[in-house]
This record gives sequence, structure tokens and C-alpha cells, in this order.
Amino acid sequence: MVALVHSSISFATASLSLRSYNKYNALNKKRPRCKDNLGMDDNNLNKFQPLKGLKILELSRVLAGPWAAQLLADLGGDVVKIEAPKGDETRSWGPPFNSSNNSCYFESTNRGKKSVIADFSNQEDLEMVKTLASRADVIIENFKVGGLKKFGLDYSTIKNSNPKIIYCSVTGFGQTGPYANRPGYDFVIQAMGGIMDLTGETDSEPQKPGVAYADIFTGLYAVIAIQSALIARENFSKLGTYIDMSLFDTQLAVLANQGASFLETGISPRRMGNSHPVIVPYQKFETKDGAIIIACGNDQQFKNLCVALDLMLHKDLRFSCNSSRVRNRNSLINILSKKIRKASKQVLLSKLEASLVPSGPINTVGEALCDKQSIHRKMVQMVEGIPLVRNPIMFDSLSIKYKHSAPKLGQHTSEIRTQLAKDKFWKKKSEI
Repeated sequence: MVALVHSSISFATASLSLRSYNKYNALNKKRPRCKDNLGMDDNNLNKFQPLKGLKILELSRVLAGPWAAQLLADLGGDVVKIEAPKGDETRSWGPPFNSSNNSCYFESTNRGKKSVIADFSNQEDLEMVKTLASRADVIIENFKVGGLKKFGLDYSTIKNSNPKIIYCSVTGFGQTGPYANRPGYDFVIQAMGGIMDLTGETDSEPQKPGVAYADIFTGLYAVIAIQSALIARENFSKLGTYIDMSLFDTQLAVLANQGASFLETGISPRRMGNSHPVIVPYQKFETKDGAIIIACGNDQQFKNLCVALDLMLHKDLRFSCNSSRVRNRNSLINILSKKIRKASKQVLLSKLEASLVPSGPINTVGEALCDKQSIHRKMVQMVEGIPLVRNPIMFDSLSIKYKHSAPKLGQHTSEIRTQLAKDKFWKKKSEI
């Protein structure tokens, strides 16, 4: 959680972290790592962080809220994460655990923050949190609907002392409606939100994606909403606002073309495995030594594919345009599959790349993170000896900085209590 006065990791510190990681890696030879894909880009050290100085109080746990707060921290925000005495439950979601004894799950969504323990049943702790709330620019919380009112930490109460507050509530189903009081976990939301029925092979049971996308998408939309509210506050209203983010709403919103298809036809799209409902060929194919993906998004790419495979299918009226290929999907895929199955995976991929045909291997997580493109883009970074997948945003004249890795439980409690007692932590609104 954000080290409010921490400076950026220097290049020298990054080098030390890299040595520490190499030592750690040597002790874990049974778990191969892509250590060549480790870096700390010192080109960003003197660039300005776009949200530098923004004060964010995080009263959330697990994933959606913490993901939003972590992104704001990456962009320069000062994030204080309030945790119950037992801590965010994702701290114990493992193994694996890293060298800081944080679960990798917790580590992946809480870098750059400060951790403060507060028991809301303790009046002194509660007053500390209220003080932080009165000075914050943004509050992110994911308590059950109405859960913070009894503590005087709800939006209606906070805005009386802090009228400029941007207050973002993240729940499973939103603040209103018949399901508002239900707990909201990503798996349940995926099931209820239609995405599981779209995922998996045609003749298999519904599947969830391998990552909690309803949570992550909600976190991203929350950041968009928060930044929009900040701009509106600065340029127009001069006041804060309340943001109601729902995992269920978000999951429905990102059904995208599949949702639009149902609204137009009244027919629910069904899962098609690795095929695309309205683009052909756009799917997995088996070569003689492994599977690849071929994704022809237009007729020119399909022609390029046919030429690369020495097939003149693009001249066949059944396959000459995408709508025809969709109607004659089975015939086309049978022809292509027979041809591709005889080819070597790497030889074919090289040929398709040279022919400007979108294609690629199906990588494991390890293969993806160790890919030469990932290495070139420095996707794996070292922060305080902990490897992490960096924020994907890259600016020209602005920067993303990782102040520190995810904190230990209560790591900054004493520091912040001391500074608050001296009135040196987060200036009061009247003093700004």
C-alpha cells in the first residue's frame, strides 16, 4: 500500500533486487523462471506520475477493489489500505507464498500500498480511519450494502465532513435491486452473468475462465469512473460524487458482441470452444507437433492463409467472403485441418508470420512470461526482491512507478498513527 513518502526504486536498488532474485531463483531450480525477463526501467525515474499526490483510502479486500486501488497506486496515488486484525483473506490464499510470506494472490493486487490495521469495534481505531476519510480524495470500499453506515463511514456521513470525496462502492450486485444484499464472488457472478455458458467446448459443461475477470473488469471500470469523477470535480462541480460499481453489471456489460447478438435475435449464443461465432477461420488447429491459433479477421488475411498453405480456397465462392465462410464453416475447417495437420508447428508459424496471417502458439503462463516479446517489453519487473508482472500502461512523458511490493499486515500502522498524532499525514482539506 502506497508508501506516501517513499521515493522510486533506484537503479542501484533494482540491481540489488535482481541479485536477490537470482539467488532466490538458484534455490528453486525445480521451479524454472524466466530470469532474463527481469528489469527495472530507470528511464521512468525522472518522469511525472499522473496521479501523484492523490490520497486514496482503501476499505476493500480480495480483488475488485484492491485491483482498482493498485492501479491508482501505480499511477502515483498514495494508497492506504485498512485491514482488519486478521488481514485481507487473500493473504492466506496459497500456496504459493513469496519470500515476504505474502500469498502470490495478495502480492499480485496490493503493490505500492501501505497497510494499516484497524478494528472498527475499537473507538480509537475507528477515529483514525474517520480522520483519514476526512482528508482523502478517494475512498474505495467493498462492504456489503449499508455495512459501513453503523461506523459512520458511509458516503452520506463522510461527504458532510469531506464534500469533495470521490466515494466508490464495489459490490456483487450493486446498491439496489432484488440481489443487492447478496454476497458477490467472481465465480458466482460469472455463472449468473452468462460468460460461463459461452466458455468451453460445445459438448462440454460450462467453464469459467482461468482468471477472475468479473473482479478485474470491475476494478478497471472503477478506475475509469474515479478518474472521470476527479476530472469533473476539478473542472466543473468542485464537489465529490458517489460511484456504485457492481460485478454483475460489469459482467453483463462485457458480454460485448455476444450480448448484442442476443438483443438482436432473441437467441442466446452458445459456447463454441475455440471457434468464433461470426469469423471463420478463427480457431485452434492441430499441427503434427502441437496446436496453434489462426485468426483471419478479414478476407485479405484469409487469402494470405490460402496462398501460404498452397490452397486456392479464396477463389471458391463458398469461402470468398467471411459471411460465406461462416455459412460453410464445417467444409472449410475440414479442408484446412487436413492440410495443417501435416505441417510442422514452428515451420508453419514462421511461414504464416511472413505471410501476414495472424497466428501464434498456445503458450503456458511460463512460456508467455518468458516469451521474447515479453522480455523486450520488460513485462516482469523486480520490486524489493519480488518479481511482478508490470502494469501494461506505457507513457511517453509520464510514468508508472512501483513504490514497493505488497506490504506485510499492519506494516505501516505505527508510522501513520505517529504522523496523524503530529498532524503531518495527509494535510487537512482546509490546509490545501
